[in-house]
Amino acid sequence: MKLANPDHTHGILQALAAAALFGISTPLAKILLGSMPPLLLAGLLYVGSGIGLSLWMLLRKARHQVTIEAPLVRRDMPWLAGAVLSGGVLGPILLMVGLTRTPASTASLLLNLEGVLTAVIAWVVFRENVDRRVLLGMLAIVAGSTLLSWQRQLSTEIPWSALAIAGACLCWAIDNNLTRQVAGGDPMQIAAIKGGVAGAINVILALVMGYRFPAALPLLATGVLGFVGYGLSLLLFVLALRSLGTARTGAYFSTAPFLGAALSLALFAEHADLTFWLAGALMAIGVWLHVSESHEHEHAHQALAHNHRHRHDTHHQHTHDFPWDGEEPHTHPHVHEPMIHSHPHYPDLHHRHGH
Repeated sequence: MKLANPDHTHGILQALAAAALFGISTPLAKILLGSMPPLLLAGLLYVGSGIGLSLWMLLRKARHQVTIEAPLVRRDMPWLAGAVLSGGVLGPILLMVGLTRTPASTASLLLNLEGVLTAVIAWVVFRENVDRRVLLGMLAIVAGSTLLSWQRQLSTEIPWSALAIAGACLCWAIDNNLTRQVAGGDPMQIAAIKGGVAGAINVILALVMGYRFPAALPLLATGVLGFVGYGLSLLLFVLALRSLGTARTGAYFSTAPFLGAALSLALFAEHADLTFWLAGALMAIGVWLHVSESHEHEHAHQALAHNHRHRHDTHHQHTHDFPWDGEEPHTHPHVHEPMIHSHPHYPDLHHRHGH
């Protein structure tokens, strides 16, 4: 049986939009490094994300707009806390440190490692399906990133700046996999909490170390960049996680560095040598292998009870124990009965089965 699932298309578009917003933020963040230290910049970017999304939620409440998203609950907190620490605190610090000595175009392409590491963790730790096509794509991206990390000036020198960016990618890969565990909740609430908490921790650390806030204009620019490049990007990323799973969402998100690299070449007039273009070609092949992957087989759904925004599609044929006006999508706790069928699918909220 073939099932057309518009949520998968929406998820792909959401992941690509998240990638675009984050991709252009990397070279713009490098510009702001001239007005503040890396630690403070990392904190202010996330503070801008948290404040912007929090104001959006308050405006939504003031206009009496009823959200159709499921709120976070107590059991979500450990997953969210781990995501904040790895992706919101450690990741941005390592990225800003790496940017201080790495050309922005090279740094942007190195960020492709995030998609690879995200898929590896999803595959090995969380047992998410990653087939041969996705694996080949990851190998192509790793090859491209290895080319970019090679320091030709001093062959015996350890490329600490490139390793710092790779470390940031690992932190975000852990963050992505932990965030997937709470992706059924309100994405704006998730992104606001991650931005506000992570930003506050980084800013406090920066102030304790003796750094001071920049002038008003760079401060405002950092907040706006954080809201767009981190806040809105994360919101879209969480929505994509629901429909595509962690590895696939990370694969689509791997398009971000190409946009960042192109903007970097325009902004900083950096010289793109043969190694840069070879690395870019390898990464492009890897991303294409990811996004062109198709997955279909007969699979069994076990009984499942959870709460998230949904429509009454093939996977949501249930009754209600409350008056329902027929409006969709809507949110309420519901139970999935066991079923067996076959259709194209991704490891979304309802397809986390073994193979």
